Amino acid sequence: MSTLQQLADLVIPAFLLLTVLYGAWRRVPVYTSFVAGAREGVPVVVGIFPYVLAIMVAVKGFQASGALAWLKQAGAGTLDALGLPVEAMQVAILKPLSGSASLAAFTDLARTAGPDSPAAFTAAVIMGSAETTFYVLAVYLGAVGLKKTRYLVPVCLAADVLGVAIAVTVVRVLA
Repeated sequence: MSTLQQLADLVIPAFLLLTVLYGAWRRVPVYTSFVAGAREGVPVVVGIFPYVLAIMVAVKGFQASGALAWLKQAGAGTLDALGLPVEAMQVAILKPLSGSASLAAFTDLARTAGPDSPAAFTAAVIMGSAETTFYVLAVYLGAVGLKKTRYLVPVCLAADVLGVAIAVTVVRVLA
């Protein structure tokens, strides 16, 4: 194991130890404060769980229904003309819905097309250029109880489309 990997493995335990030591130095009841914070977090988790569950069910339903495969097939010609490999489209579609689903699609793409393929390279840049929009909206809006999102969803989706477009452009210029 390299020295850099050993250092990386120590960052989180060192941070936790320093936090506890700093709290003790400042005479803060560290364990009691931790338990109080965890207690306050439980209602937040319970409050946002239905929103997160709805997003998970929607993503799985989208994939299982065949809608994703149909969309991929229907948009193949247009995507090719825009420079977006059809294989990377799945990542671009899933990223706003779910980070884990898009990561699974990306991993599958890298395994089948090869990690150095144009599709995998484009999908990797998309992974870093787009947000898990609906997940974030579900969690944050659910946490604060915001119900009126008139412009929020369209603006966020426009930002995702722009992120994908910039990713494709960057890959085309640099590759």
